Order: sequence, then structure tokens, then C-alpha cells
Amino acid sequence: MGISRRALLATAATAATALPVIRARAQTQKLKIGVLTDISGLYQDIVGPLAIEAVRLAVADSGLAARGIDVEVVAADHQNKADIGSNIARQWYDRDGVDMITEGGSSAVALAVAGVSRDKNKAYLATGPATSDLTGPACNAATIHWVYDTYMLAKSTGGAMVRAGGNTWYFITADYAFGHALARDTGTFVEQAGGKVLGGVRTPFPGTSDFSSFLLQAQASGAKVIGLANAGTDATNCIKQAREFGIKATLAGMLVVIADIHSLGLDVSQGLVLTESFYWDLNPRTRAFAERLRVRYPSRRPTMQQAGPYSATMHYLKGVADMGVARAKADGAATIAHLKSMPTDDDAFGTGLIRPDGRKIHPSYLFQVKKPSESKGAWDYYNLMGTTPAEEAFRPVALGNCPLVKV
Repeated sequence: MGISRRALLATAATAATALPVIRARAQTQKLKIGVLTDISGLYQDIVGPLAIEAVRLAVADSGLAARGIDVEVVAADHQNKADIGSNIARQWYDRDGVDMITEGGSSAVALAVAGVSRDKNKAYLATGPATSDLTGPACNAATIHWVYDTYMLAKSTGGAMVRAGGNTWYFITADYAFGHALARDTGTFVEQAGGKVLGGVRTPFPGTSDFSSFLLQAQASGAKVIGLANAGTDATNCIKQAREFGIKATLAGMLVVIADIHSLGLDVSQGLVLTESFYWDLNPRTRAFAERLRVRYPSRRPTMQQAGPYSATMHYLKGVADMGVARAKADGAATIAHLKSMPTDDDAFGTGLIRPDGRKIHPSYLFQVKKPSESKGAWDYYNLMGTTPAEEAFRPVALGNCPLVKV
């Protein structure tokens, strides 16, 4: 049976209509971002699911879909174990086609993932870890360190507290590398500002839940400030028990964030002094970002470690759009170099830059937790005590011993 002229015309018309669709599909470029975080453990409220949603928000805000760039976000739980984190990173890079990893969790995990990323020539934007070694001896051409580090926390809280009158200190320190570094660095800034460290005690890590004897030692020292060189449940347990014992010294949380304050409540945490590089209610831009994220995760406001993946991912996507998807996928070190050459600007952290050692810089803020009578409601928790400018907040490049930097 012959084909009618009408059928031929209809077929031709259908083919003509389909061609642009086929071409559009062929031209779609794909990126894959991996969010490596603590989904079920000790730090899930500090990073975890909300950090994943922050990355997805950055992808939506970037507008890359309208430019034919399809960005997929995958996530995994590193369980705060370096071997698990590094194995996931290798699998993502080798088998699953991940182009960039962000977040990264604890310092040990981050250092391991940074090494894998260097070896695989893939971009790693670390936002959760505290160790300043990522921009010091362990720095590499594939890694940028976002948000904060132990040096920033120590300088902001230590020096500023002395200037505000807290000139004698006693440290309660988690007995591992993170706690040691934080107490040491904070003590240095206390003394440089004219203060004095009266003593300190190291607490077993992990597994300590009763801090009563350590707190009583701190109180007996007569120090005006008790520095908590710990984090997570260790820090919150110290704060709770200090209130139970009626300790009058000012508590300085060296790594306490707004999720911890929400968990503790203002009755317990009021008066605590802490440093963060982000607060959702800091300015109109941070409030706008927090509201967009709240649509995706209504029950919480972001910590600085949850705002970080948004900021880092936004900058990464701007860089990829600028240099081209194919080149970014092919060379992680070249992508990181390009990101360093671009000024940073987003609603979470405002304007900033990335130094040659991979340190992303922005201001740090010293906050004091409000009294219950001062708060207007849930998540309205901080009074701003002071600001350290971006160029002063982080360790000078020359002091870091980063092999990428010639001084």
C-alpha cells in the first residue's frame, strides 16, 4: 500500500519539530556535586540534611538549568570516619562521575578527602572542618577551605574577650588534636591581648559525659572566662552542667553554633560568648538566604557550617559557567585556580576572596547569647559584640607553611 502525500507531510513536520528537542538534549551539559556530611551522627544538626538542602538551593539559585547545564546533587554519610569518607570520595570520583565534593565534616575526614581529591584531580570545597592545616601544611591545589577554622575561632573569641574585660582564662579541652590546637591558639591570643591563662584540664574524648569535676576545677581557679575547647555534645554538656552548678564565670564556646543554642534553650545558654562567620539574622542578605532555605527545611535556621555549602557551591557554579563545563570536569586543579581568581559574593557571606593558600576569607563575628527576655522568638538568639574584618580574621598566609605559597 502506498504512502499518501498527507502522511509524508505529517511525518516531515513531526521530524522537524523533534529535531530542536534532540539537539537541546544533545547540548545539555551535566555536572555532579557530592555532599559528604554527617547525616546520622553527632553533628547532623550542625551540618547533615540541612547542608544538603543548602547545596540544592545553590543549584536552583544559580540559574544554570536555563543555560542547559544539568546539575545533580548526591549525598553520603561519612560517619565521622576518615576511612569511610575517603572511600566514598574515591567511589564518587572513579565510578559515579562526581565532579566536586563539598562539606566534608570532621577535620580527619576533610584531610583524607583533600588527599583523595588531589590525587584524582577533582575539586574539593571544604566547609565543615575546623582544622587550619587545610590551608597550612596539608594545603593542595585541589582544595579550598570555606567558612571558619581553629585560628579564626581562637582569634575572634580569645582576643575580643580580653578586650571586653575577660582577662583571665581556664580551658576545658577535648583531649585530641582539635581541642589541643584550639586551646593553644586561643591561649596565645589571650596573652597577646594582655590576658593570662590560669590553667586548664584535658577531658577524655570521646565518651565523657560528666564534666562536673572539670568545671569545679575551672571555678576554683578564679578565672573570669572558662574556654570550652570542645564541640558538639561535649560543649553542650559543659554548658548544661555549668548552669546546674551555678558557675558565674563567663563561658566561651570555642565551637558552639546556633543549633547548639536552640537545643540548649536560652535559659541555659544565655550569656555564652561564641564566634561564628554567619548568622541568619545578621543583615538583609542573610535573612533572604535563610528564608529561601526555610522553604526547603522549615524546622531549622542554618548554622555557619550549613550556610557554607550554599556559598561554596554558588561560587563553584559561577566558576564552571565562566570557564566551561568540559574544562571544569576535566581538571579539578584548574577549576580551583579559576575560583581563586574570582571575587566571592553571595547572600550567606557577602563579598570576599580566596587566597593562594586556599583560604576563603570573610569577617568573623563575636556574639553573646541573648537572655530569654531579649529574644523575639525561636532562633532570635544572638547579640553582636564585635566584628573581625576579613583581612584580619584568618591566619596570615606567611605563617601557614602552605607549600603552594612562596614567601
